[in-house]
Amino acid sequence: MRLIQQAWTVAAKDLRSELRTKESLNAAGGFALVILVLFSFVTDPGETETLYALSGGLLWLVFAFAGVLILNRSFAREQANDCLDALIASPLSPAALILGKSAASFVLLLIVELPCLPIFGGLYGLSQWSSHWLGLVGVVLLGTWGMTVIGAVFSALTVNLRLRELMLPMLVYPLLIPVLMSAMRLSTVFISGKDLEADDAIWLRLMIAFDIIFTALALALAEDVLVS
Repeated sequence: MRLIQQAWTVAAKDLRSELRTKESLNAAGGFALVILVLFSFVTDPGETETLYALSGGLLWLVFAFAGVLILNRSFAREQANDCLDALIASPLSPAALILGKSAASFVLLLIVELPCLPIFGGLYGLSQWSSHWLGLVGVVLLGTWGMTVIGAVFSALTVNLRLRELMLPMLVYPLLIPVLMSAMRLSTVFISGKDLEADDAIWLRLMIAFDIIFTALALALAEDVLVS
């Protein structure tokens, strides 16, 4: 319970700070919108079956690229006035700090992602997902948490690097391959208006296992990450 309370304090602080400036939200939201529009110009609206087959991949490419803009700011905003050193030296547990940063990035990324779903459907003429919107939102929640918990860990590891904007995606994207593959596959199923079959359920279990395992690892290794 104490871990959750401390994590909530960190997350609330980050959310208040970001909602005042909207630096990450404006950058990530604008980027996602531009990429969605650009992709719409290189696809043929008449090729409906092809669009449905590619829909999950297109959507999660946008989310993955936009997410890095938010994750880069997760620990970078604490550099001013040695705030990060103060947080590490405080009674706050390292696990709570990582969990709070992950939760804040999770909420901010959802603020960008959820409006993209109807925009994506409108731009590409994909309407069948409306009958499976609850499943699609569930996939977005699971996939986004996997992205943010790993992103928070590597944001802490790269915060003091001069090229952190370059190093963070290079380190994070390879680890995100399982969760992104699962999210792409499941999103394609729901956007196409289909029900999950046995083969698709394997991807769902993989995504859930990914989130649980990497959340546990992030909390267990939080102290080593923050003092490295």
